[in-house]
Amino acid sequence: MFAAFMLNTWITPSIVAVIASVVGFFVVLRGAAFVADAVPQGAFAGAAGASLLGISRLAGLAVFALAGALGIGWLGRRSRRDVATALILAMMLGLGALFLSFSRQYSQEIFALLFGEPPGISATEILPVVLLGLACVLAIAVLYRPLLPTSLAPESAAARGISLAGIELAFLVIVAIATSMTLPVVGALLIFSLMIGPPAAARSLTSSPLRAAGLSVLLALATMWAAVAAAFQTNWPIGFFVGVGGALCYALGRLAARWGRGRGRTAATG
Repeated sequence: MFAAFMLNTWITPSIVAVIASVVGFFVVLRGAAFVADAVPQGAFAGAAGASLLGISRLAGLAVFALAGALGIGWLGRRSRRDVATALILAMMLGLGALFLSFSRQYSQEIFALLFGEPPGISATEILPVVLLGLACVLAIAVLYRPLLPTSLAPESAAARGISLAGIELAFLVIVAIATSMTLPVVGALLIFSLMIGPPAAARSLTSSPLRAAGLSVLLALATMWAAVAAAFQTNWPIGFFVGVGGALCYALGRLAARWGRGRGRTAATG
C-alpha cells in the first residue's frame, strides 16, 4: 500500500481532498450544494467528448465545467438558481449521453470518471492537478474578504457595496476549476460527498470560519486517506468509500455537536 508505485495514488488524492474541502466550505456556507453536485456531473459530458475526440480528458472537463458554471451564473440572475442549475445539468447530461452513443470503446475510462480511480493517475497528470489546485487556493485567498460576508449575510454585504452577482460568478468559476481537478480522482457521482460532508461537519463543530475551514481540510484528508487504504485492500471503487466516508463524517460531526451542546446545557443548569 505504501510502495513506490502507489506514490501518485497518495499524493493526488491528498491534493484533491484539500481543494475540495476548502471550496466545499464556502459551498456549504452559501447553500450551493445543488450546484456542487450539478457541475461535476455536467462536466462528465466534457470528459466523454474529449475521450471521443482523443484529446485530454482534463481539457474536456475544464471546458464543460466552466461552461456549466457560467451558464448557471447567467441563468440564475434571471430565474431561480435551482431551476437554472437543473436546466444546465439536464442539458449537459444529454450531451454526455450523445457523446457516449457514438462509441463503446471507453467503458473503463467512463467508469473511472464516474466513480474515481486514483491508481490510474499518471505522473504527467499530477502537475495539472497541482496547478489547478493552486489556482483555486489563490482565488479563494483573493476573494476571501468579500466571499465570506456574501456567504453569511448577503443583504448586509450588498448594502456595503459588494457585488453579489460578481462574487457569485467568481465563486462558480472556482467550483468549476475545483471540479476539473477532483473529478478524475473521486468521480463525478461522489465528488459531492467530499465537498459537502467534511465541510458541513466542520461547520457544525465550530462557529469560527477559519477554524472550520482548517478542520474541514483535516476531516477531508482523513476521509480520503481512509478511502484510498480501503480501496487498496478490497479492490472496490474508491468512490464508494469516499461517499460513505463523507456521509459518516457529517453524521459524526452532527452527533458531536449535539453532545457538546447537551454538555453545555447540563453545566449551565448545574
